[in-house]
Amino acid sequence: MSHVSGDLVRRYANGDTDIPADQVWALEAHMETCASCRLLLASHAEQVTPLLDTVWAELTPTETPAKHRRRFWVVSSAGLPWIGMTILVTAVAMLLDLIAPLSMSLVLLFAPIAPMVGVAASWNKNADPMHELVAGTPRAGLELVLRRTVSVLLLVIPALFLAGLPVDASPAMWLLPSLAFTTGALAFGLLIGVTPAASVLGIVWVLVVAGPSVINNQLPVVLQPASLPFWALSIAGFIAVLALRADAYARLLR
Repeated sequence: MSHVSGDLVRRYANGDTDIPADQVWALEAHMETCASCRLLLASHAEQVTPLLDTVWAELTPTETPAKHRRRFWVVSSAGLPWIGMTILVTAVAMLLDLIAPLSMSLVLLFAPIAPMVGVAASWNKNADPMHELVAGTPRAGLELVLRRTVSVLLLVIPALFLAGLPVDASPAMWLLPSLAFTTGALAFGLLIGVTPAASVLGIVWVLVVAGPSVINNQLPVVLQPASLPFWALSIAGFIAVLALRADAYARLLR
C-alpha cells in the first residue's frame, strides 16, 4: 500500500488550505488504517495541536453538518480539467446551434454522454496522482464512486440546462439518456473499469447515433419522447446491477 509523503503530512499538519480536497480526503482515510503514517503525523506535534483545535471547532454544534462533510463530496483534481472541457464543448455546441442551426440541437446530441465523460475522467487512474492512496482506503468502493459521480452531475447538468435554453433543447429529452449512460458506465465499469466503459459507450453513441443524425440532419429515434420509457428501464437495470455487485467496486479500484 502506498504511504503519504512527508511533505503532504507536514502541509496537512500546518493546516495548509491549498491542498486539493481529494488529497485531504485520501490522506485522512489512509490515516485510519496506517499506523506508520499516523506516527509521521504525530511527529509534527507542535503543528498538530492547532490542527486539532480547528477540527474540534468544525465539530461543535454551532457548525452545520454540511460544512464538516463537504470535503467528502469532491471530484478528483485530475478530473476537473476534463469536466471543464466538457462544459466548454457544451458551450461550443450551443454556439454552433445558434450560428448554423440544424433540424436537431447539437447540445441535445452531446448531452447524453456529457456527464459520463466527467465521471470517466474522475476515475482515470493514470491522471490522478492520488489514485493508489484512495484505492487503498477502507472507503474505496461503490460509495466513493457514487460520491464522485454526484459531484460531476452537480457540475455538468446545470451547464447542459443553461446551454439548452437558447436553442430549445429541453432537459426532458436528454436528462434520462444522460443518467442512463452514466449509470451504464458504472455498471459496465464492474467488468472493464469506469474509464474504458465510458469510452466504449461514448464511441458507440457518436458512431451509431450522433454522427448519422448530423449527416442526415434528423433527430434520432432514441431522443424522441417515445424512447423515454426505454431510458428509464435502462437506468433501473443498471442501478440493480450496481446494488447487487456493490462489493465488487472495492476490488476493482484496487
